[in-house]
Amino acid sequence: MILENGTIRTLDPQLPVARSLAVAGDRIAGGVGVHETALASPEVVDLGGRCVLPGFTDSHVHFATWAMTQREVTLDGCVSLAQALDRIRGATRSGTWLRGYGWRDADWPDGPATTAALDAVDADRPIAMWSKDYHSLWLNSAGLAVAGGDLEVAGGLVEPTGILREESAWRFKDRHLQYAPDEFVDAMRAGMKLANARGVVAHHDKDGWLGAIGLWQRLEQLTPLTLRVWQSTPWENISRLRELGLRSGAGSPMLRLGYLKAFMDGTLGSQTAWMLDGSGVRITSGEQLAEIVRDAADAGWPVAVHAIGDRANREALDAFERTRQHWHPLGLRQRIEHAQCVHADDLPRFARIGVAVSAQFTHAPSDEQLAKRFWPDTLEQTYAFRTLLHSGALVANGSDAPVEELDPWAGVVAAVDRHWREDERLTLDEALHATCVAPAWLSYDERLRGTLVPGRYADLVVLDRDPYDGGLDEVQVVATMVGGRWVHNPPPWG
Repeated sequence: MILENGTIRTLDPQLPVARSLAVAGDRIAGGVGVHETALASPEVVDLGGRCVLPGFTDSHVHFATWAMTQREVTLDGCVSLAQALDRIRGATRSGTWLRGYGWRDADWPDGPATTAALDAVDADRPIAMWSKDYHSLWLNSAGLAVAGGDLEVAGGLVEPTGILREESAWRFKDRHLQYAPDEFVDAMRAGMKLANARGVVAHHDKDGWLGAIGLWQRLEQLTPLTLRVWQSTPWENISRLRELGLRSGAGSPMLRLGYLKAFMDGTLGSQTAWMLDGSGVRITSGEQLAEIVRDAADAGWPVAVHAIGDRANREALDAFERTRQHWHPLGLRQRIEHAQCVHADDLPRFARIGVAVSAQFTHAPSDEQLAKRFWPDTLEQTYAFRTLLHSGALVANGSDAPVEELDPWAGVVAAVDRHWREDERLTLDEALHATCVAPAWLSYDERLRGTLVPGRYADLVVLDRDPYDGGLDEVQVVATMVGGRWVHNPPPWG
């Protein structure tokens, strides 16, 4: 196959723009940039002036959870308690629970989320609504009663209002709110198609805690996977992984075990981020994380740790620095997820230690008012994408779906045009590198994906226009290819 009559942006600095692109089997063929190839009677695809980029990778997705939210009540965008309750009241219930997500009561002028408020909608049948950041759970009385009073847990909070936060919320979910595997798999099949339609060819999955590797395996038995999966697993599973002899990278080109996941703290939205002023919730101490990182290195696993507050990020960096002699010689690619608030003294440490930043560009515009409200004295240290990148750190873009929508292009737009800290905005080159190239490095795929050069997988996205001509908000995904196969909207195009 030859793609021609458009703009091919390879993201390779040696040949950033090509005149045509040749695909043979699942790879980019020799002859990029020229019409003469070794292909016999190739299919010619007329791009009609459109633009081709390497396919997008979302570096932080709770995929199974996000896929299920497409079937739940969404409270995202509700500007008041009354609006949220109206939306819940009008929802169609299927099954025992009425489930939803997306509320953020810090923005509501008419009161916070409370059990009493949900009881006014329905006090007899259980209701469970996850917050936008997925660190707080809003239950009515019937929902709380399911736990039989067993709500307290280390690293969690039970608010007087009835809201469960952090570990209390997650344990409740583990025990009472799990979907059946077949429900997950059915939603994930539909989710793959939606992700492909948004130009996504790969993602780094964060749903290891609910056994996502098994869900992906079940799905793969039903249909070929059209997303490459770099799968997390909870750090608590390290002993079992060692017993089984499983190491990072085990699997197939489409589905691999990737890294261990840990949590340092909570979130900005739930006001549980661990801060240097002493506020927030500490889930894992720096000393505990250092032990996790050492054990992981001994078993051949990199670690991704959630850290949002400035204290959480400092403790995480300290742990990686103290253990560097264990993991660095092994080439393990460590990462901190989010890094939303980082003290100025710690910003250069990511590059110096060799820890990547797995950022979520869409969080910046989404969290602007919350940051100004809860972090007024540390705003110059928040969402510091440009500072981190220019310090030499590797920065990868993710969505944290379902916290934000699974849409990498929205992340590109957020980083380039919508970041309210103009000094921290990225160039289009930088944002695309974070969305296509950097994630491939994190999954040890830098010689296989991320750029459109000979020998790489033919994972690409066709856009309706060249984004370098401006109008990023108007750019649309036309088609997506994974491994030389069109997985969304094959040509010809009108």
